Order: sequence, then structure tokens, then C-alpha cells
Amino acid sequence: MISEKASEIFKKTINDYHLLDSIDQPFRNPYKLNSIDNLLYRKSWIDTIQWHYEDLIRDPKINEKEALELKRKIDVSNQERTDTVEFIDSYFLKFFESVKPKQKATINTESPAWALDRLSILELKIYHMREESLRENANKIHRETCSSKLSILIEQKKDLSQAIDQLLKDIKNGNKFMKVYKQMKMYNDEDLNPILYGLKG
Repeated sequence: MISEKASEIFKKTINDYHLLDSIDQPFRNPYKLNSIDNLLYRKSWIDTIQWHYEDLIRDPKINEKEALELKRKIDVSNQERTDTVEFIDSYFLKFFESVKPKQKATINTESPAWALDRLSILELKIYHMREESLRENANKIHRETCSSKLSILIEQKKDLSQAIDQLLKDIKNGNKFMKVYKQMKMYNDEDLNPILYGLKG
């Protein structure tokens, strides 16, 4: 099951990050280049770094220069996240290229990679909610509230995992087909963002 494999890789990534717990630590991917494992690890690493960027930028004491630098890093991270999702979808397109969809096959609301993107974020939520549920310097009500939320996140993970596995099974059996639209982000494009192309005029 791809969801189980992906979850294990996501959990490993998150644990690897927290060995040093630093946004500036070097990135080392332990999996073979161009493998699905490599792509999933990279995806989760990007999400984990960005999770901590988002924590830092919400510091009310952050100065404007640091906030701007973090915003730029978040923009780069978002682009890397989208690029990696597309690489994962390209992997699945190649994997299922010999499958001929049935005449009544339907398309899903999201591609397999974007569903796995949600699973990656969910693993981060579970990790940090579990931390909060066990935080010794938090009061009992806080820990109990977080423990309740953790149970919901775990149930959500179970449902999402089943949906991902079912989607890939349906694609494999020709009941659904993949159709991936490449990103059309405009704010990074010098020809589409009016602020950027205005600078060239």
C-alpha cells in the first residue's frame, strides 16, 4: 500500500529533521535518486522546513528584515513543494502509462501526488499535536484538548490513506484516469506579475 509506505517515509523525515531541529541544517536524502522514496522524502523535508518557517514568521517580536527574509524563503519553499508534487505525479503517470482507462472511467478531484501532499502535512500535524499533548509545562486542559485533537488527526489519516490507496487501485484497474495540469502560478513569473513586468518597462 503506497499510503503506508509514504507515511513511514514521512515519519522518518520528520524524525530526521528533529534530530537537529534547525531550519539551516543540511539536507541529505537517504533514498536512491529518481526513486519514489527519494521524492517522498524530499517532499516531506520541504514541508517540515516550511512548517518551522511558518512558526518563526509568527513571532510578534520578529524584526521587519527577518520577516521579509523568511517570507522569501517561504515563497521558494512553496515553489519547491509544487515542483516536487509534479515530479511525484510524473512518476505515477509513467507507472500507469500502459493502463488503458475503461470507457466509463472518471477523473479524480485531485491527483495522487496532491493527495500524498495532504498526507505529508497530516503527519506533521500528528507529530506536533502529539508533542503538545505530552508537553510537561502545559496545563492539563491543554494536554487533554491536544490529545482529543490528536485522535481526530489519526482518524483523518486513516481515512485519507484508504482514499489514496483506493484511488491508485482504481487507476491501476482503469476505473479512474490521471490528468495532471502543470502549475500556472503567476506571482513568480516576470511576464505575468504586473509588479515584476512593470519593473522591466
